Amino acid sequence: MKLGKLIESINGKAPEACPSLPECEVDTFVIDSREVKAGDVFFALSQPEYKNNGFNGEFDDATAFARTALEAGAAACVLRADRYEEHRGELEEFRDRLIFVDDSIAALQALAHAVYLEWNKPVVAVTGSAGKTTAKELTAHVLASSGRKVLRNIKNFNNGLGHPLTVLRLAKEPDFDVAVLEMGMSTPLHEIARLCRITPPDVAIELNVLPVHLEHLGSIEAIAAAKAELVEGMKPGGTAVLNADDKRVAAMASFAKGEVVTYGIENEAFVRASEIEVKGFGETTFTLSVGEETARVAFPLNGRHNILNALAAASAGHSFGMTVAEIAASLSKVAAPPQRGEILRFKKGFVVVNDSYNSNPDALLSMVSMLCDSAPKGARTVVVAGEMLELGQDAAAIHHRVGGDIAKLGIDVFVGVRGFGNELVAGAKEGGIEDANFAADSVEAGKMLCEAVREGDVVLVKGSRGVRTEKVIDALLEKFELEGNSAAAS
Repeated sequence: MKLGKLIESINGKAPEACPSLPECEVDTFVIDSREVKAGDVFFALSQPEYKNNGFNGEFDDATAFARTALEAGAAACVLRADRYEEHRGELEEFRDRLIFVDDSIAALQALAHAVYLEWNKPVVAVTGSAGKTTAKELTAHVLASSGRKVLRNIKNFNNGLGHPLTVLRLAKEPDFDVAVLEMGMSTPLHEIARLCRITPPDVAIELNVLPVHLEHLGSIEAIAAAKAELVEGMKPGGTAVLNADDKRVAAMASFAKGEVVTYGIENEAFVRASEIEVKGFGETTFTLSVGEETARVAFPLNGRHNILNALAAASAGHSFGMTVAEIAASLSKVAAPPQRGEILRFKKGFVVVNDSYNSNPDALLSMVSMLCDSAPKGARTVVVAGEMLELGQDAAAIHHRVGGDIAKLGIDVFVGVRGFGNELVAGAKEGGIEDANFAADSVEAGKMLCEAVREGDVVLVKGSRGVRTEKVIDALLEKFELEGNSAAAS
């Protein structure tokens, strides 16, 4: 892409650009000055942009690092004029490489949309209150197994910055055949609608609507409306893939602008799973039905929630013309994303399921249920659960109730971690778990688990990134030796 086209795409102004600047070819776009290499374009983001685009919190003004980026060889720097005025002394000598915009994040998103339009190939978008990353990875895996080169977002690149940065890879690598993109939201500021304006989905996958981000959205109805923006933002004539087992998702069919493909286990759906058998960790089998066609799947992931994720991926595969046999073969070879249900088998004879990336009431209970269903007969079940974030004013009561629900599932040992983890413990004790204890943080929880774990145990470590329950896993790995390669549980 030539810088002249970039400037036009973002409605930028470069009043003192050197004559050769518009002809400069660029293909890499960076928001971290430490990553800038010669020829890159640096977008200097500042607090006004973050606030305007729905990001909570206080952020550094990257204009302070613009000089560093330009000295590192950046071809140009995109920034707000008012931020330039505050840093004129250090940036004035680089005015021939400065591009001024009203909003740097909006400019980044506009550039991503321009790159998407030039690429002009299918987009599959995935959203839901839980399971987005796993469903995205399963969908990408299924489509890749058909010979397609698939672009997917990495890590948690599912917001107003990570999404455009993922799409901008297409400027350098346009040979991708399809993009599978996770779209997240946490505020009432229409985040998913904004992402759909960058890349309108050809296939819009809706997983579930759960009571998460209540602190910012206020009600489950508001969450459903925010998630529905994905279906509302899909391309005319596209395909909406909807979870028939979630009534709020099923109701989104009325917003679809094209075909609707439903999937489910409990309710009637076009893509279904039946004859589900769980033999142990990484040993789930089920019959996949797509319309009247069927095939048996040997699925390496555990839990009903992941069978639903697999059905969502199968629905996407079907929309791209794959046969049931092809989809089933692909699903038999999947693996879990890191920290999302990976199985760690230790030489001491216990098994740990590491699900330390995110948590909410439904996801926690699903994982505990999975642990109980997959555990060998007679094994002691142990759950280490971090407090759940952004649950609003009823957070304490919700944690207490979930602790009681965990007890009903028959867990033997329970550790609640940090903050409202004490309410998880209180609810678990009231529900009948005698060995239930509170840890002030994940470091303490790791020490407690290292002392308590024994041969034959099956352990779930579940928590949000904010609670850092991966530190519990770190403690185990420091004290105990792994038996072999990790497998996938969730």
